[in-house]
Amino acid sequence: MGSLSDDDTRGRRHALGVESEKLAARMLEQTGLTVLERNWRCPRGELDIVATDGDVVVFCEVKARAGNDYGGPLAAMTPLKITRVRDLARTWLHERGLTGRPVRFDVVAILWPLHQRPSARHLPGVF
Repeated sequence: MGSLSDDDTRGRRHALGVESEKLAARMLEQTGLTVLERNWRCPRGELDIVATDGDVVVFCEVKARAGNDYGGPLAAMTPLKITRVRDLARTWLHERGLTGRPVRFDVVAILWPLHQRPSARHLPGVF
C-alpha cells in the first residue's frame, strides 16, 4: 500500500497528464488536424490521440514533464513504448477496417515549468 505522499504524487501526475492531453489536442486541431479519439483503450494499452491530417491517420503520443530532471518529455519514448504504440495503432486500424491507410506517428512534448506557462512542441513523424 502506498503512502499518502505516493498517492499525492500519483494524483499530480494524473492531473498533469489530463491537462497535457487537452493541450495537445487543442494544439493539433489548431494546426489543421482533426482529432478522432482521445485515450482510446483496449486490453493491451492506450493511444493518447488519434487524428487525421488529410488522408493520413495520425497516432500521437503525448509526453509531459514538470521538469527535465529525468531527461525531459522525449526521454520517455523508449523502443518498447514505440513498439507498443505501433501495435496498438495496428489494432485500432484493423478494428475500423482501415488497414493499409497511410499513417504517421507524432509526439507532442510538453514541459510544465513551475510557475510558468507550459511549452509544447508538436513533432510529426518522429517514429
